This record gives sequence, C-alpha cells and structure tokens, in this order.
Amino acid sequence: MTKPRAACLIGWPAAHSRSPLIHHYWLRTLGIEGGYNIEAVPPEGFAEFVLHLSAHGFVGANVTLPHKERALALSVPDVRARAVGAANTLWYEGSELRSTNTDIEGFINNLDTCAQGWDGIEDALVLGAGGSSRAVVFGLVERGIKRVHLANRTIERARALADQFGQTVHPIEWEAIGEALPRAGLLVNTTSLDMHGQPALHIDTSLLPSHALVADLVYVPLETPLLAAARARGLKTADGLGMLLHQAVRGFELWFGQRPEVTAELRALVEADLTSA
Repeated sequence: MTKPRAACLIGWPAAHSRSPLIHHYWLRTLGIEGGYNIEAVPPEGFAEFVLHLSAHGFVGANVTLPHKERALALSVPDVRARAVGAANTLWYEGSELRSTNTDIEGFINNLDTCAQGWDGIEDALVLGAGGSSRAVVFGLVERGIKRVHLANRTIERARALADQFGQTVHPIEWEAIGEALPRAGLLVNTTSLDMHGQPALHIDTSLLPSHALVADLVYVPLETPLLAAARARGLKTADGLGMLLHQAVRGFELWFGQRPEVTAELRALVEADLTSA
C-alpha cells in the first residue's frame, strides 16, 4: 500500500505558521490523501533534517526563519532562489533536492488579483531592503516596471540591493520618501513597521497619485495603518495575507501534483484564524 504524500514546514520557532491551515484546506477540497506537518528544527539540526528529508517521510517542504539562506546552500536552487538569496520551498526531482523562492510569484499574483493592469505603471517605491524586498524587487523588474525606487533606513543596504538588480533600481534615502511618493504608481512596504508590536510606519499617503496601488507585506494586523489610510483615499490595496496565500500555491503543486486555487473561502478561513489568535 502506497503511503500518502506529505510535506512540512521547517522553522524555529514554527508553531505560529498558518501554512498547515492552507495546505490542509487544499488537500481536503481537491480530495487528495496527503499530509502537511510543522517541524520545529533548531539551527544546529537543520542540515541533517533537510539532507534526509525523504527519510523523514516528506516529498518536500516549506522553509521559514531562520533557515531560508541555509536551505539555499543545501539544495539546487533555481534562478529565483539565487536572486533572492533565500529558499522557501524544497522538492525532489528524482533524488535531487531542488529549491525556489515563491515569495516572488506570491507578491506578483496577489497584485494581479487585487488590481488588474497595475503593471502599466512606470514608477514603484519599495520600502525596506531585506529578504522580502529582494523578492519584491525581482518580481517588479521581471514584470518590466521601468523604475523601482528603493528606500531603506540604512542607505548602504539599499545600494547593495540596487547593485544586484541593475539600473532599474534606484536607492534613495529614507528621508527622501516624500519626494518619491507623487510619482509612485505602486507603493510597497516590505519592512516590519506597523506589524503588531513593532514601531509605526509614518507615510503620507495623500502625496500618492490617485491611481496608485498600495501593498503591505504585513498581515498581522490584517489592515495596517498604511492600508487603512490608502483605502480612506479610495486607492487600491493588496494586503500581506493575499501574498501569503498566493505564495503557497506552487509548493502544493510541486508536492501533490495539482495546482490549487486561492478562493474567497480559503481567505475567510485564514482570516478568521488570524483574528481569533
């Protein structure tokens, strides 16, 4: 008898993740016999666990903090994982452990869902220069956005990221955000500012053009002050929960052989779980 396929989430800590809720929903709705577990693995045990992933009973895995860079080094990464410098999804091709970073398509597909035609803009403004920012910038450059302005509190990090992605990306001082806002058809917050328990993000959304789209990668709280201010102006928005749901699609397809859909029912399920936590 063939054992049902199973994937897992590897993190330290990992108990807070909503990934099991998402993947179990898809397994159930698609009628697939399979499983998705949380595996709390400390840094010192990560290499052993990943290099023997199939022996632990898994066909693949999601990887979260603090293991994403290590996962890249222990696998065969695709161009997206290499560009971002981190892997969040592992799977086998034959006996070879492959990796990718689905934050890129999670971000872009969420924008496509929330605001069709958004990529007609010429200028985007991205806040932050960490790992999430690299995924966002890669997606925007790949989509053909002409100018991506990158603001970070430490300008050197913004310059380093800009050097990686070429002339499309323009690093700017954090204090110069106000000057960039009137030209920004897309504003993206990739920082932890406005996240529950973190300092506030002070951005004057009234400076944005009336056609602007505002995206925030934070999803706790679901409606950040940035998104609330944008919606009050009638601007289109894309929240962090949408990105979380869309980034899970490809991993599921790689592990279980069917491409799932991000539905209103799934979003409501995860939203209810987030608000009750």
